Amino acid sequence: MTTRRVFLSTLAGGLLAAPLGVEAQEAGKAWRIGYLSPAAEYNPIDRAFDQAMGELGYIEGQNIVVERRFTSGQADRLSGFAAKLVGLNPDVIVVWTPAGALAMKRATTVIPVVFLAATDPIAEGIVNSLARPGGNMTGVSFLATGMLPKRPQLLREMLPSLSRVAILRPGEYLGHLWWPEIERAAQSLHLSLARYEVRSPEELEITFRSIKSRGANALMILNAGLSYTYRQQLADLALRYRLPTMNPFREGVVAGGLMSYGASVPDIARQGAQYVAKILKAAKPADLPVQEPTKFELVINLKTAKALGLTIPPSLLARADEVIE
Repeated sequence: MTTRRVFLSTLAGGLLAAPLGVEAQEAGKAWRIGYLSPAAEYNPIDRAFDQAMGELGYIEGQNIVVERRFTSGQADRLSGFAAKLVGLNPDVIVVWTPAGALAMKRATTVIPVVFLAATDPIAEGIVNSLARPGGNMTGVSFLATGMLPKRPQLLREMLPSLSRVAILRPGEYLGHLWWPEIERAAQSLHLSLARYEVRSPEELEITFRSIKSRGANALMILNAGLSYTYRQQLADLALRYRLPTMNPFREGVVAGGLMSYGASVPDIARQGAQYVAKILKAAKPADLPVQEPTKFELVINLKTAKALGLTIPPSLLARADEVIE
């Protein structure tokens, strides 16, 4: 059972009416959208994008064709899929994750690209400016100022005796420039950190074994395609090795992780859909500012806390946007 502490608007009503801009579309034309997902199959973030597009009057099978490719969290698939999507010559391409955005940047400088969930688009070399991206790319970032330090703070609040935190870093994670910010937050809380890099799901089991054997009290998972796609496996391993986890996505807590704090990934998908609609109406990516996420969530899995023998502080429960029971 899930308890919501905030009102989440439904999307269904928006599917009934198409904006005037879509009605003015060239008769009989179906826009072609390339879509590169980090998941293994159609999933909640893809559904959120489609629903948002429908609200805006763009419905698959009616006036848009969506060419989907799924990387299953495997970074080595990005370049090949990016090239194949470019070869289809779509009207616009949507791509998730910073690594995906960079693969698409290498693949085309002409086709408009909307990237979703980039960590730091300037530092990662995706765009030159947030206000005026230039070139053929714009999109939505995943992090906002002050978000990363909040995660170790919340972990400490959940676990007052916390001293050692393992950081699970998927190999495709590009947010290395944010590492000093995480370190400063940890130092202020007198926490020691240890990084563990994982490049494939096959490495997860041995990594968890190593994390546990070296005495970590908790695990913080960084955002990437691998950590989203294999969130169920991560949650199962964390429970087996009795590791409280701080997840980057709500979906990781739904799968059984202990807690998460971060941007709503479905909401980022909706923001991206709005930019796709603008581009289909002739807006240029170069003139569309890179957006920050607008919705942040603290989510706690009460069932997992009980399984780990943890008592959640009432002050933390009171601030949670969602408690999964």
